[in-house]
Amino acid sequence: MKKLSTVLSKTLNLPMVALSVLVPCLVGTGSAQTAVASTSDSKPTPEVKDTKRHWYQIGRASWYGGKFQGRSTASGEKFDMNSFTAAHRTLPLGSLVRVTNLRNKKSVVVRINDRGPVPASRVLDLSRAAAQFLGFNGTTAVRLELMKDVTTAMVTSMQPPIVVAAAR
Repeated sequence: MKKLSTVLSKTLNLPMVALSVLVPCLVGTGSAQTAVASTSDSKPTPEVKDTKRHWYQIGRASWYGGKFQGRSTASGEKFDMNSFTAAHRTLPLGSLVRVTNLRNKKSVVVRINDRGPVPASRVLDLSRAAAQFLGFNGTTAVRLELMKDVTTAMVTSMQPPIVVAAAR
C-alpha cells in the first residue's frame, strides 16, 4: 500500500494525508461506506441523487511547455511540461478533467494546476505531454469533462493514459 501511495502522490501531486484515506478504498482494504456508517446514527441514511447536470465544455485547446518549464504555477507548484496537467480560467485548482480531442477521439485525464489560457478563443492550455498524447501540435477542438468521482479519476490516472477509440 505504501508503494501505491507514493505513486499516486507523485502522479497527482496530492498530499500523503489525503491519500491515506483514498488508498485503502482503491485497494479494497477499507471502504468509505464503513467509515460513514460508523459515524452515523443507527438508522440508514436515504441515498441522495445528484440532481446537478454533468459539467462539460467544448472549445479549442493549446499547449505550453519549454519556456514555462520550472516556473511557478497558480497552484504554487513548479510547472512540469512532462506531466499531465493543464491551465483553465475558472475550474478549481486540483480539479481532474477528462480531455477528449474531437478530431481523433483520444482522451486523457489531466489535473488543473494553473490559470489560463491567455487567448480568449481557447478554453484550455495543456502541458506538452498531454498534448502529445492527444496527438496534436498547435491547437485542436476538445471536450472537457469534470471528473466528479475522485476515486475513479485516481484509478484512471494511475494507469497509462486511456485512449478512447473512435466509434465507427
